[in-house]
Amino acid sequence: MQCFKNAQQIEQVDLLDRAFHYGDGCFSTARIRQGQIELLALHIARLKLSNERLKLNADLSLIEDTLKLLRKQDVVNGTLKIVLSRGIGQRGYSLPEHPADIWVFYYPKAVADFEYETVESGVLHQAIGLTMPSLVGLKSLNRLEQVMLKAELDQTPWGEALVTDVQGTVVEGVSSNCFIRTNEGWITPELRYNGVHGVMRAEILKRMQQHQIPCTQRHVNMDEITHFQSVFFCNALSPMKIASTLNGVELDVQACIELFRTLQLSQIR
Repeated sequence: MQCFKNAQQIEQVDLLDRAFHYGDGCFSTARIRQGQIELLALHIARLKLSNERLKLNADLSLIEDTLKLLRKQDVVNGTLKIVLSRGIGQRGYSLPEHPADIWVFYYPKAVADFEYETVESGVLHQAIGLTMPSLVGLKSLNRLEQVMLKAELDQTPWGEALVTDVQGTVVEGVSSNCFIRTNEGWITPELRYNGVHGVMRAEILKRMQQHQIPCTQRHVNMDEITHFQSVFFCNALSPMKIASTLNGVELDVQACIELFRTLQLSQIR
């Protein structure tokens, strides 16, 4: 692993960094394949929105400065995690006056081609809460809900699971967004009150529109689960994780495979 802070390689974090004390910041994780950072423009757009909403005032040009350093090292495959941290601050919640720091972590890895995979799935018992409106969709550093959900998931045989909120609405997966097919067609949860606005979700929605494949964004209530015919999960590192079962009930995998091929999700740029 390599770590850069404000375009300077570094090996330690200050003990007063607010990312450590309060989870004060945001992040985005991208996949690097054959030297290309996939969906980079979408990652930067989301970081820009988070930078504004969280009042971080970070100089996002430092991201490109860091990427130039990595390109000189002939980086080929791996994972890139970009973190915006409020930085060093005094004790208490008040915001420091300086701009946020830009951290970039590079994890080298041999990466296979983008392909779909199938997993057994279900619905977790734990529910997530509703989010402050200005924070909805942001990928903040505070991921305690996901940590607790992953702990529950790890006690099951499932590869991923649907997560609901306290109102009984389907939101997303533990570490992914989700798409659902019913007699109505394709649906993805609206994410009005919680959830992460994932870059792969945005890319899939764009490609569905380009291929004139309707996909409705709306609230999906848990009492609709018996009507789910197909379900798949997606994130920036995995374009399609297909649920072969949901709570032990077999689902239609082929519909997802056909969508994967139609949208050419093995080719992400």
